[in-house]
Amino acid sequence: MSGLLFDGEGWSYDTIQRIHDAVSEIAVGELGLDIYPNQIEIITAEQMLDAYASTGMPIFYQHWSFGKHFTQHEQMYRKGMMGLAYEIVINSNPCISYVMEGNTATMQTLVIAHAAFGHNHFFKNNETFREFTDPAGILDYLKFAKAYISQCEENHGEAAVERLLDAAHALQSQGVHRSGRRRKLDLRAEQTRQRERRAHEAATHNELWRTLPSAGRERGGDHRALSAERLGLPEENILFFLERNAPKLAPWQREILRITRLVGHYLYPQRLTKTMNEGTATYVHYRVMNRLHETGRIGDGAFFEFLASHTNVVMQPGFDHPGYSGVNPYALGFSMMRDIERIVTNPTDEDRVWAPDISGRGDVMGVLKEVWANYRDDSFIAQYLSPRLMREMKFFAIEDDPEESELVVGAIHDERGFRRLRRALARRYDPSEGDALMEVVAVDMLGDRRLCVEHKVLEKRLLAKGDTRKSLQHIADLWGYDVELREVDSVTGAKLAEHEARPKRPFGGEG
Repeated sequence: MSGLLFDGEGWSYDTIQRIHDAVSEIAVGELGLDIYPNQIEIITAEQMLDAYASTGMPIFYQHWSFGKHFTQHEQMYRKGMMGLAYEIVINSNPCISYVMEGNTATMQTLVIAHAAFGHNHFFKNNETFREFTDPAGILDYLKFAKAYISQCEENHGEAAVERLLDAAHALQSQGVHRSGRRRKLDLRAEQTRQRERRAHEAATHNELWRTLPSAGRERGGDHRALSAERLGLPEENILFFLERNAPKLAPWQREILRITRLVGHYLYPQRLTKTMNEGTATYVHYRVMNRLHETGRIGDGAFFEFLASHTNVVMQPGFDHPGYSGVNPYALGFSMMRDIERIVTNPTDEDRVWAPDISGRGDVMGVLKEVWANYRDDSFIAQYLSPRLMREMKFFAIEDDPEESELVVGAIHDERGFRRLRRALARRYDPSEGDALMEVVAVDMLGDRRLCVEHKVLEKRLLAKGDTRKSLQHIADLWGYDVELREVDSVTGAKLAEHEARPKRPFGGEG
């Protein structure tokens, strides 16, 4: 009897089971991966497009933007201007992998190795995911969120709910506890405590605003300091602050802000680990597919099909190539995993200087699993991008000083430029570089209830005026009173710019 898992392109559900078990023997049995139980779902092209539109979540509330994204992707797909992902994987327990029914048997093998084992291991073991997410509770919470928002649409009207979601989505990047009071996410408890929390927060909120001295009373001391103390300012999580403290929001509006904030919080690690996550999954599928071929479980034709797909995935166009769109996370992540493998097993003298902790250790999977568990993209690149790989990928750094009329090549892949290159590339993946450092710093609770938000400006990079105006308007409408935004230098504290917004259509229990 042939040892091949399949013969030809076709497959059945029994084939999928055989493939999964064979991949597991290698990924878990030989590579030692630690995974959640797997759940593999076969979906159509239209279902894959639908998953694209709703951030890859299998159960999600409705919003007009998802329909817009679906239409855009569908038109491009039908016209042959884009392909579809072979799979989408959900960070849940069990780990759900959605694979396309149109995949060949070879591609089903590749994506099961990539998603059901590579991504699965990374989700379960990476510290950033462990800190921010709750895989055991996410599916039930999404069901709750979908049902709750649907009920709100019935009770208060689709237009009112949609407008609130528009504002919440616009501020979602400012809805994460990155530091300070962050606690472990428990989505199951969020559901069970929903009614009690709403009653408690409504009572606490009403009491807070009711007991404030009126504007006409004599104001003693620093009333802004008093407000800051009561409200726990400064607060970096703007959605959290509005959810808890906006004077006019109804309980159902606060709950929708909370839903949007928690979903954004859950997805936040995806942004911090894109290169590592894809690099891990690509490295795993590469090792598994090679091992399946070595042991005669897939034939030469299937192996060449795999190599063609893999090569396309990890291709990195040059900066002057028409298809260049930045650093390919699959290319950089996979190359760094293979480079670590080389350093661990066959280091050069240069490697021993740059990576003394892993050079020559010999235990490839032991080192990689330590790396996968303890780093995110910025720290991973800062620690493990080697001079050899910088040379191979022909990296160079561009300095763009807003006060200068020309760009300057600040570092190239040579001995003098290696450290600057690595530092510059790592900074591109630092969330503080991509997300504006904003926080609520003051509220005039004894007067006009004006809200003050502060943006700490890095390297003179001010906010884009158009986007700032729109976002500030959303904050003002949710808060219900005037809002000012000050942009201050993160080092000196000097004020660089100031913006204001008044509520045009304030939220307040409409419907």
